[in-house]
Amino acid sequence: MQYGICNLSIVPLRSHPSDTAELTSQALYGEHFKVLEQQKYWSRIRLAADRHEGWIDNKQFLKIEEETYKKVDKGTPRLSADMVEFITDHNGQLMPIPVGAHVCSSSLLSHHFEGNVRSGKQAKENLVETAFLFLNSPHQHGGKTPFGIDAAGLAQMVYKLNGYPLLRGAAQQATQGEPLSFIEESEPGDLAFFDDDEGNIVHVGIIMKDNYVIHAYGKVRIDRIDHTGIFSVEARRHTHKLRVIKKII
Repeated sequence: MQYGICNLSIVPLRSHPSDTAELTSQALYGEHFKVLEQQKYWSRIRLAADRHEGWIDNKQFLKIEEETYKKVDKGTPRLSADMVEFITDHNGQLMPIPVGAHVCSSSLLSHHFEGNVRSGKQAKENLVETAFLFLNSPHQHGGKTPFGIDAAGLAQMVYKLNGYPLLRGAAQQATQGEPLSFIEESEPGDLAFFDDDEGNIVHVGIIMKDNYVIHAYGKVRIDRIDHTGIFSVEARRHTHKLRVIKKII
């Protein structure tokens, strides 16, 4: 088994070993992973944080030893807390990194970081406030940053920044936590999941107070939520059909 770490700011993970393949997720600076399969130009990896698998360009990560992987894996994540910060590399050059980057790995990479850090579990009340960091970020399938993010990525990053791990996809996230019977039982920070006409869970949003929800749909936005689903005031219709609400913490 081989191991690697992301030494660049935001690296695409793709469904197939090609630059034109679907973007399924991203590896942020400092995230470590197992290399499951290696080809000449591409490697199939499994991220340690959420076990998401995808293909990464071999030029866009650094190989590490198993001992180093285990050391990083056991450490408490220290995440960049600001929308954009800078890492100084071993040549003294600056590299921008997004909120949620794993700056605990900077010393391992001979880099230097002096920005604000989040670490450990935070109060549930902080979840919605954290989500506001991503407000108006454009929707991007597979995205995990304020410069492009999808619905499941928003939920995952908001929980990650507060010390709670979530899986990558909405359907996977819906397997976590405790289901609630009624929307009235929910609290700000709980997750609402929505399905398509075939019953597949395809969307997730973060519950706010007073029957509002923040989610990524075109952009990260705030809409109304009721027993039917998400109601867009702009579109004057329901855009998503509610399936279940889960209490994660």
